Amino acid sequence: MKKPEKIAPGGPVRGHCLCGTVQFEIDFPARWAWHDHSRATRQAHGAAYATYVGSWRKRFRVTAGEAEIRRFEDKASGTARSFCARCGTPLFYERARSPHMVNIPRALFESRTGRQPLYHIGIEELQEWTYTGEPLVPLKGFPGVVWERPGRKKKRTPNDEPF
Repeated sequence: MKKPEKIAPGGPVRGHCLCGTVQFEIDFPARWAWHDHSRATRQAHGAAYATYVGSWRKRFRVTAGEAEIRRFEDKASGTARSFCARCGTPLFYERARSPHMVNIPRALFESRTGRQPLYHIGIEELQEWTYTGEPLVPLKGFPGVVWERPGRKKKRTPNDEPF
């Protein structure tokens, strides 16, 4: 495993979209990090949840591709989500109630951000199909694939009859 890059306080932490068109940076360390299980985030990312890193707006900069950023504003919730017009990568999540913050998917950073995701938002919206740490085993014949082996069924006794 590669040793994490050491970043000086106040130094830049860089990130980018999938195609690399949109590039940005925040100052190290990030303000905070969390896992968002809300319905809106699930739909925006097409995933069980998204992990975000929050940065003060004054410590955030778009360094390339600003013209390729598109924005969706949800007036009802007071939120805005930005994405790359070329590859569709979700980029930034902003809330009207926190105008001084910019939230960025953690996966877009290639190095440490200075914060670990310790918080869960919308945990009451956690879906029953979300992986929550059950033991996984290798799937025979498929290198790199692991699965959740179904529980072993208990042998039935005559007293276990359902009717």
